[in-house]
Amino acid sequence: MALVKLNPLFNELNTATNRLNRLFGRDDVWETDGFTSGDWVPAVDIVESDRQITIKAEFPGLEAKDVTITVDNNVLAFQGERRAEKDIKKENYHRLERSYGSFSRAFSLPNYIDTEKVMADFKNGLLTVTLPKKEAAKGRTVEVKTA
Repeated sequence: MALVKLNPLFNELNTATNRLNRLFGRDDVWETDGFTSGDWVPAVDIVESDRQITIKAEFPGLEAKDVTITVDNNVLAFQGERRAEKDIKKENYHRLERSYGSFSRAFSLPNYIDTEKVMADFKNGLLTVTLPKKEAAKGRTVEVKTA
């Protein structure tokens, strides 16, 4: 299963910038007119068993209605947006490290996944997507006969 990242260079540059700012004791949050926002990438775990592939993705602070899941042309994608609180008064904060903004993750699915039977469950900020394998893809034991 291949992972397709969107804008990987920007994520790397943003991480490097944040590390340098912390190293020199600088925090850009205090130097901007608004709150920082940008693309963020939810963390995922991918596990494969004999019967299925399971993807678990973390969406802290979001609800099921905030995440859109699509399966198209053997690509599983989820996307949405995490919005900052609207009534935040900047002068009360010492640090703002949580990322806000749009997110998108996409995964190429193997041909042996039954895309018609994909299921998704969202509970307490954890999205669990179950990708069942087609019957032909499941292993079977072959009986050996003697002559």
